[in-house]
Amino acid sequence: MDKNTVIGLVLIIAIFIGFNIWMRPSKEELAQQQRVRDSIAAVNAEKAAENLRIEEAMKAQENVEEAINDSLRGLKFGAMAAATNGTEEMIQVENEKLRLQFSSKGGMITSAELKQFVTGDSLPLILFDNELENHINFTLLTTDNRILSSDELYFVAQPVVVSDSAMIYTLRSSVNEESWLDFVYTIPHNDYMIHFAIVPHNMGRILDPLATSIEMDWDGMVRQQERGRKFESRYTALNYRFVDDDQEQLSESRNASKDVSTPLMWIAFKDQFFSTIIIPDDEFLSAKMTSEVMSEREKYIKHFNVSTSLPFDVRDDSQPTGFRIYLGPNHYKVLASYDKNVEKADRLHLEHLVPLGWKAFRWISKWFIIPMFNFFGRFINNYGIIILLMTLVIKLVLFPFTFKSYMSSAKMRVLKPQIDALNEKYPGPEKAMERQQAQMQLYNKAGISPMGGCLPMLLQMPILVAMFQFFPTAFELRGQSFLWAKDLSSYDAIVEWGFNIPLIGNHISLFCLLMTITNIIYTKINMSSQAGSNEQMAMMKWMMYLMPVFFFFMFNDYASGLSYYYFVALLFTIVQTMVIRLMVDDEKVLAQLESNKARPQKKSKFMQRLEAAQKEQEKMIREQAKKNARK
Repeated sequence: MDKNTVIGLVLIIAIFIGFNIWMRPSKEELAQQQRVRDSIAAVNAEKAAENLRIEEAMKAQENVEEAINDSLRGLKFGAMAAATNGTEEMIQVENEKLRLQFSSKGGMITSAELKQFVTGDSLPLILFDNELENHINFTLLTTDNRILSSDELYFVAQPVVVSDSAMIYTLRSSVNEESWLDFVYTIPHNDYMIHFAIVPHNMGRILDPLATSIEMDWDGMVRQQERGRKFESRYTALNYRFVDDDQEQLSESRNASKDVSTPLMWIAFKDQFFSTIIIPDDEFLSAKMTSEVMSEREKYIKHFNVSTSLPFDVRDDSQPTGFRIYLGPNHYKVLASYDKNVEKADRLHLEHLVPLGWKAFRWISKWFIIPMFNFFGRFINNYGIIILLMTLVIKLVLFPFTFKSYMSSAKMRVLKPQIDALNEKYPGPEKAMERQQAQMQLYNKAGISPMGGCLPMLLQMPILVAMFQFFPTAFELRGQSFLWAKDLSSYDAIVEWGFNIPLIGNHISLFCLLMTITNIIYTKINMSSQAGSNEQMAMMKWMMYLMPVFFFFMFNDYASGLSYYYFVALLFTIVQTMVIRLMVDDEKVLAQLESNKARPQKKSKFMQRLEAAQKEQEKMIREQAKKNARK
């Protein structure tokens, strides 16, 4: 290190030391700094003391408020006051099929999600999600003449009991160390049906021991779950079943209410494909029910309310009041399974929630349509193919009736020249009776029944009606796609727009359009083989061609599975008609009718009654003519 470097380092150190000595505060400055620090510490201490005093005051105020609230609760709820104090918490519970949420305030289910299904918009399928959408409340009467609601009570979850078949969740609302009210939920591991029970423990001195029933209020909003709101609304209704095995429902199309004074077996808030059903262990003693149709601007379709009562004995802890709650699909097989191995008198018949038409036609769906549908479903997972096969089977079953109807039309057609000759022989309205008699004689000689074409069609009607009821409510079709249809239980829009047009809505369904076109083609083919005068035919053609157009407006909102069925059925009918035409020779039919004329005629009972009616009518006309002549 050279001399200059050493000198530089010494100067730097000297400057640093000198700067520190020069900048060192004086004794007066140090004293001033200490006074400032002491002042700040004193201010902070004063603030801390003030905060402590505020906290103590607030705590004292809270204690006073709590004491006041306790006093008010005591005045309002009496012996039940302790049970009305608490903090609301949400309890999550789920099994293989359901995801449920309970509230510690009120102790009831506030949310229910069906884990295996989604909405028409592919969102989680939630039946209800808050107390606005589903609220059940019980009215409790106390020995000191107080009335309170169960939704004012706070419950504490007890340890869960798990068995091989179910989970048991107990929510307890304690009055004191010796008395409490338990809401007990038994939730099977793999089921839509859960059980709820009200279990009182040593409550005989707190709740009115003379009460034999408990009032229940059930209020619910039914969400829109499917794409077609208008169509879904047609199948959304409040349903109920009497203990005497008679099921009814409130109107689906308008606001309605009803008071029932006889016992009920169950009550259901039913949507098109899902339901919430309450089934009491004993029975609903009576019920007042209301149904309100919601505006299309709402996300809800209907608003239901039920005020009812259940048997309740607070003195007997071993006989709790309870009911089952079904939260699941309107699947015929699932609903019917709850009556398996059950005595006939105790069967619920929940499957009747699936609308299969009037009793006169319901048996066809139950014993023919549904078994056939399930049979094909065992081997085929494409429901479009299943509908095609069902249509083929039905058309084959109905083929004898179709053939007989065609033959009746063919006979009438080949006799048309002779009918026209009779019309010319007896022209005008004044000879209408003679003309009708002559036609009847011609039909009788030829062996033709005027009802021959109608009866086969009438025999087919029950199956047609059953199919009309089955497809829109078949749960299996929900969410099933086929060709361009994304959901066979809803419409298959090929064109959509953002506003509603009267009669047609906001879309055009392709299967419905194809059904309409095919129906017009079939009408043209069918009308070409009909007999009748030109005037009659002209009027009939207008009516027959207008019917397919009418059906288009009617079915445009309907399930695409139903339109697809009618489309395929019409195609099969056209093929059958063409095949029958190839099989039937009009000349041979006419020859057979002429041959029948030569045989001895035996009048049928129908013809005898018809002729008797005609003679009676002629007699009345003659008598009326005599009276007119006298005048």
